[in-house]
Amino acid sequence: MNNAGLLAIAPIDQFHYKDFDRMIAVKIKGMFVATQASVQHMRDGGRIILIGSCNSGRVPFQGGTVYALTKGAVVSFTKALARDLGPRGITVNNVQPGPTDSDMNPAHGPGAPGTVQHVALGRYAKPEEVASFVAYLARPEASYITGASLLVDGGYSS
Repeated sequence: MNNAGLLAIAPIDQFHYKDFDRMIAVKIKGMFVATQASVQHMRDGGRIILIGSCNSGRVPFQGGTVYALTKGAVVSFTKALARDLGPRGITVNNVQPGPTDSDMNPAHGPGAPGTVQHVALGRYAKPEEVASFVAYLARPEASYITGASLLVDGGYSS
């Protein structure tokens, strides 16, 4: 599983190149390098599960341009990688969580009231709710799911 937490938010005309470079390095280059290294040692029939974000397709706040760019890259990478690894029976999927209670984005933090108004269920996800879906994708029963970007977002994207 690939997952990197890093956030920099600013309008595009104020976004610092240093932050852009760091976001690309961690969220895109890091995903590529970790996946490439894993695939070299992975048995046929394995699983690759990437963690993206529901903000790859919907960004209801200003300043999220670069964040959305990096998460959109996860969607494209997932689809293409599923084609590359399909002949080996390796599945590749992207779990796209919505707002999830974490150290970086606490459910009771300063940004929570503005965020939760966009969630149909009216609350943040618990980490175990996302983790249980990731665990399902790793199971043999999920062997026919590949190339998918799957929302676990409480209706944030609806």
